[in-house]
Amino acid sequence: MSQSQSTADASGADTASQPLLALKGFTKSFGPVEALKDVDLEVYRGEVLALVGDNGAGKSTLIKAVSGAQPADSGEATWEGRTTRLTTPHDATELGIATVYQDLALAENLDVVANLFLGQEVVNTVPGVHVLDEVGMEQKSVELLSSLGVTTLRSVRTEVASLSGGQRQAVAIARSLLGEPKMVLLDEPTAALGIVQTAQILKLIERLRERGLGVIVISHNLANVFEVSDRIAVLRLGRLAATFKAGDASREDIVASITGADVRERATEETPL
Repeated sequence: MSQSQSTADASGADTASQPLLALKGFTKSFGPVEALKDVDLEVYRGEVLALVGDNGAGKSTLIKAVSGAQPADSGEATWEGRTTRLTTPHDATELGIATVYQDLALAENLDVVANLFLGQEVVNTVPGVHVLDEVGMEQKSVELLSSLGVTTLRSVRTEVASLSGGQRQAVAIARSLLGEPKMVLLDEPTAALGIVQTAQILKLIERLRERGLGVIVISHNLANVFEVSDRIAVLRLGRLAATFKAGDASREDIVASITGADVRERATEETPL
């Protein structure tokens, strides 16, 4: 499949006709280095869009631009059909965009409940006193984790320091959903996880799609990408090289787009007669 064909095919994705988020001409430079160059991208409700590319391709820069952490120098963003600004993390949060970075930003000395509600604690007010609603937050934590199929935690009062990598990732994703976002950005959610933990996180991503959220996932693992994504966008040297329907593309298509070389033709040329 050619890059032009793959991009054309993706425009007919079986999702809502109007993108949840549409980026046009997103460009970001760090001094003389152009990290993003005129990137156009669309994300729809109820779909998982995988963002792949070599190191330095601009994947994390794009995620940070969408999250408002490192806003684009130029370009336009449309949210639910209306032009919007993504200049601060507050802008993104107000729209309904939640981001889970690779470092997760969890407080290891606190339990799961405290981490889920960190900075957004539920408070009950009695005459002259504000008291944390520990019971309410614990109940909400159990309900949220159960709704996402997270069943491996012994207790929501377990300290994060004692959790596995997969459990920590699940807690970080669950925390992002407390504000009821419409889109979740995931930066390498399965990095350094074992096979079982990776499978759990992929199931969790599928549940986000089932809830009607738009999901952008950065991943270097093409097997995971094909298992969970609806479309695959390839960045190369800061530009959008191609967009593929996951069901119509092969691993060779993706690798060729990432590297800029036709690996199938090269393999044919190297095969001895």
